[in-house]
Amino acid sequence: MIPTITAFEQSPDRGRGLARDMRVRWALEEVGQPYQVRLVSFKAMKEPAHLALHPFGQIPTYEEGDLALFESGAIVFHIAERHAGLLPDDANARARAISWMFAALNTVEPPILERQTAVLLERDETWHEQRLPMVEDRIRDRLGELSGRLGDADWLDGAFSAGDLMMVHVLLRLSGSGILDEYPNLSAYVARGEARPAYKRAFAAQLAVFTGKSPTG
Repeated sequence: MIPTITAFEQSPDRGRGLARDMRVRWALEEVGQPYQVRLVSFKAMKEPAHLALHPFGQIPTYEEGDLALFESGAIVFHIAERHAGLLPDDANARARAISWMFAALNTVEPPILERQTAVLLERDETWHEQRLPMVEDRIRDRLGELSGRLGDADWLDGAFSAGDLMMVHVLLRLSGSGILDEYPNLSAYVARGEARPAYKRAFAAQLAVFTGKSPTG
């Protein structure tokens, strides 16, 4: 059965691959699972039909038969469990990969999202100039720790896994900030993720929604 995911009808990121359906698209591309996409408007996201799938009125959602899921991390985890390629066979390595998924979402992403809120929504506040450096320092604390752990390795724990997929996508939210450039090994790590054929296919598919052009041109 081909799963159906939801995505923004008009993405706030203008198709730059930052919306969270990108994580799900990438995971599906990595495991070679075909999928369908249903685009939803901001208005439709708050209507009963979508709220039945996602109680917080967001995207993405995932439907496969009588299974309906929400939250990008949970969806990627489900895909990784159901298909080979995103979680190691070794039980301990598998557990570590799952730990990195949680770390990406619970430890690294929150201060990055806080910065996005500060830049996009709080720019006109009188305290903006004082707050933003503090937020960016919290990001640097996390990136310094992550950089030290990654070292000169290609991926976080041996082969590429769902942990790397989630971490790379979280770090991509720093694009254009200049912060990631301060950590060359993390910049190279993100570039390796973006160079993966599955990532490129997922990015092209998400960009096509914004441009109105097919992923193949």
